[in-house]
Amino acid sequence: MTELRPLGSSDLLVSPLCLGGNVFGWTADKTQSLAVLDAYLAAGGNFIDTSDSYMNYFPEQGNEPGQSESIIGDWLATRRNRDDVVVATKVGDHPKFMGLAPANIKAAAEESLRRLRTDHIDLYYTHFDRDESIPVDDIITALDDLVKAGKVRAIATSNISPERLSASLAFSDREGMARYVALQPQYNLVSRDTYEGARRDVVERGGLACVPYFALASGFLTGKYRPGKSIENVRDIPGLAGGYADTERGVKVLDALERIAAARGAEMATVALAWLGQQPTVTAPIASARTVEQLPALLAAQDLRLSDTELGALTAASS
Repeated sequence: MTELRPLGSSDLLVSPLCLGGNVFGWTADKTQSLAVLDAYLAAGGNFIDTSDSYMNYFPEQGNEPGQSESIIGDWLATRRNRDDVVVATKVGDHPKFMGLAPANIKAAAEESLRRLRTDHIDLYYTHFDRDESIPVDDIITALDDLVKAGKVRAIATSNISPERLSASLAFSDREGMARYVALQPQYNLVSRDTYEGARRDVVERGGLACVPYFALASGFLTGKYRPGKSIENVRDIPGLAGGYADTERGVKVLDALERIAAARGAEMATVALAWLGQQPTVTAPIASARTVEQLPALLAAQDLRLSDTELGALTAASS
């Protein structure tokens, strides 16, 4: 069984692959979602990522915010496995609880707890730090109140500037309050400057864990966007993949992934996740699966150790 890793300075131990819940209630219906969750847990996984806003981004498809949390909550309740799972969710992007005002954070947490059918959230992220007029002191104080109340075990953040992240950590240290233990940035082989540099420096200095989202660049790094390949489902749209297929770097990255995958007898997705998992500060990349059949390629990344030569080839192709 894959060894669990400590999540930053927290007492949480997590799998090296975090299962993304953004597809639950969207491109995976409830039956499919429960099957994926069952298979992930059976394979030794224990780290599940969701948000109170999933999936609010495509309302024309009939999506409603909170569906992912509700599905996960039903799974936890019916399987009676709450103590076996580290559940991460987020605040700040639900249409009824938009932003990180203290009262909003606390109200949204109560709703997440209700949907998740649990009395505590293991890891609570601030989803987007859009309004920088809200002092980080106020945000941290609200999160600290949730920790003190036993409703949240550890706090983390996503989509935040390096400056605001540094200020948040400094305030926590100065006041002895709950401290971010992880950052969830966009980070993958074709999106490196979204993390490498100032953000990674803060994470490294602060002893935080990096838990990257879009680890497969919305499917691009699986190879499905090569010229001539058709779009398979509603999630596989060029906008989500960032148009990487049209860039010289995107083509180089796919070529390098394909070569290494062929030599290793592995899927391209497995190699891409393995590269990410071996980067400095990264604890657990996030990847989503619509079906049980998609899981093995993701889980295999936990056990694939790339050589220095292979890592260097991928890094060079993505530079």
